[in-house]
Amino acid sequence: MQITLMQGILIMLVVFICAFDKPTEAFMWFRPLVVAFFTGLCLGDVRLGLSAGAVTELSYLGLLTVGGTAPPDPLFAGLMTTVLAYTTGQDVSAAMGLAIPFALIGQWIHIAANTLFAGFLPAVDKAARRGDEKAIGRILFTSQFIYAGAFALAAFLSVYALQDGIAAFVNSFPERLIHGFEVAGGLMPAVGLALLLKVMLKGENVPYLLIGFVLMIITNCQNILPIAILAGAAAWIIYTGDVRRKAEAAVSKKAEEDYSDGI
Repeated sequence: MQITLMQGILIMLVVFICAFDKPTEAFMWFRPLVVAFFTGLCLGDVRLGLSAGAVTELSYLGLLTVGGTAPPDPLFAGLMTTVLAYTTGQDVSAAMGLAIPFALIGQWIHIAANTLFAGFLPAVDKAARRGDEKAIGRILFTSQFIYAGAFALAAFLSVYALQDGIAAFVNSFPERLIHGFEVAGGLMPAVGLALLLKVMLKGENVPYLLIGFVLMIITNCQNILPIAILAGAAAWIIYTGDVRRKAEAAVSKKAEEDYSDGI
C-alpha cells in the first residue's frame, strides 16, 4: 500500500514530537509502542500499529545506553516496522527484522547530534557564569529542536519520499531471505526479554516470574491483559505493604529513641 503525502507529513510531525521528548525521556513517547501506535493511527490501521509496536517494544526492552554506547534507535525501529509492514505487506516479525537498518540510521543521528552539541558547551558555560538561565534554556531548546528536526526529516524521507524504492528493494528479496528475517524477528522479543531480565531479575523476583510463567502456560492465555492486571495488583499489594512496614519501623524507632532519652 502507498503512503500519501498527508500521511507522510503527519508521521513526520509524530516523529518530531516523539524525538523532541527523547533526550529528556520526560514522557517516554520515543518508545516503539507509542511511535508505532501513532504511526498506525496516521496510516488508518491502528491494529497494525499496536501489533508492530508490541513486538518491537519487547525486542528493545533490554537495550540500554551504557556509557558512550548508543544502541539501535527504538523510535525508528517502531516507526519503520509499522511502515514496512504496511507498504510491503510483510508479516510484522519480518518487518521488524527489515527495520533494523533504519534503527541504525536513528543511532547515527543520535551520535552525530551529540557530537555537534559538544560545540554548544562553551556558550552554556558562559551563560552559566553570567547566571543567565534564559540563555541556557534557549541553547537547550535549540539543540532539542535540531535533534527532533533531524529525526523528522529522516523519517519523512524513509516513509514517503523513498517509499517506492524501499518497497521495491524489499519485495525483490527471495522468499528464503524474507523467511529468515521473519524468524530473526520472532526471536528478537525473546532476546529483549532476556536482556531485561539480566538487568532486573533478582532473587526476590524469581517467584513472581515463575508464577506468571505458570499462569500463561496453564491458561494458554492469548490475551496478556488479565495477567498484566494480576501483576499490577500484586505489585500494588507489595508496594503498600513496604510503605506500611517502613512507616511502622520509623514509628518504632522514634519510640525507642524517646524511651532512651527518658532513661
